[in-house]
Amino acid sequence: VQLQASGGGLVQPGGSLRLSCAASGSIYSINTMSWHRQAPGKQHELVAATTRGGSTNYADSVEGRFTISRDNAKNTVYLQMNSLKPEDTAVYYCRADAYRTFWGQGTLVTVSS
Repeated sequence: VQLQASGGGLVQPGGSLRLSCAASGSIYSINTMSWHRQAPGKQHELVAATTRGGSTNYADSVEGRFTISRDNAKNTVYLQMNSLKPEDTAVYYCRADAYRTFWGQGTLVTVSS
């Protein structure tokens, strides 16, 4: 499984961004897909996850602001991020849990005025 993440960038506080993660390869084996992030000096954090069946869960810090979705036809998972805050600044990584765990390359999100 290969994961290609995109969509990061610079946005002002209160703004929005949408991250995408396209999966290729043995995608039939993927169950859960998720987004994680790591900010400088902070621990790696699970942001949001979605299962093949459509269940989702979110970190408390993003609940109500971020939405994870999955387009199985396009083998892509999205993270819609609204009402962004400076503390959301981090490198965001997508992850796929299949017969083993796969990680995409990170995409940097910077929230700053």
